[in-house]
Amino acid sequence: MLAAPRPVTRDPQRILLVDDERQITRVLRSSLESQGYEVAVAHDGEEALRTYSQFAPDLVITDLAMPNMDGVELTRAIRKLGATPIIVLSVREQDASKVQALDFGADDYMTKPFSTPELLARVRVQLRRKREPQEASLPSKVVEGHFLIDSEAHRVLVREAEVHLTPKEFDLLLLLARNTGRVLTHRALLTAIWGPSGVHQPEYLRVLIAQLRKKIDTPDQDSYIESEPWVGYRFRAGDSSLTSS
Repeated sequence: MLAAPRPVTRDPQRILLVDDERQITRVLRSSLESQGYEVAVAHDGEEALRTYSQFAPDLVITDLAMPNMDGVELTRAIRKLGATPIIVLSVREQDASKVQALDFGADDYMTKPFSTPELLARVRVQLRRKREPQEASLPSKVVEGHFLIDSEAHRVLVREAEVHLTPKEFDLLLLLARNTGRVLTHRALLTAIWGPSGVHQPEYLRVLIAQLRKKIDTPDQDSYIESEPWVGYRFRAGDSSLTSS
């Protein structure tokens, strides 16, 4: 008699947690391990970089203010090694460092104090994005929540109704939608839409965001484009039953 096949199991995803406050690492480690993640802890950037090479994490969560090597430099160093998702933790007084970390390649940030359930949700988003198959080229259609965006036809549907956008409005929406749930810094958006000289004209982005919101938002819901004060913007596409064709 043939034995029943063994169930296929997946190795636990690995998270590197970096913070010099040991109470925080104890609490977060316990929360992450309770969700089935394998967790390694480092208490400064130099230790984290050594652990990163040995542990090969699927995701890094790092504080910004640390001895020896801070979170900005750690982010920069990790980005030279690979595309591992990085979530940075900061306090409100660290806005400049937070923006630097995002510009150097961090994928998301949270401001202390934060709720553990929200952090766990952000972790799931980044790990899910990491496991999605990487396409050789970007797809021509983006289907996210209430939105269907066709880059080839230069067409946008919001809640199945067509919305007419200017070329720059379309480029901005497409960039945001391709990074749904991820904060994009002012610098990154200005450079992508207007080129390197655009970083000196932040008012361009404020005006374009305002124009885009007027066209895609409805009075009965929050804006699809969330402002992250002093940092940039995050796109929330809403919930929808739309599926890719």
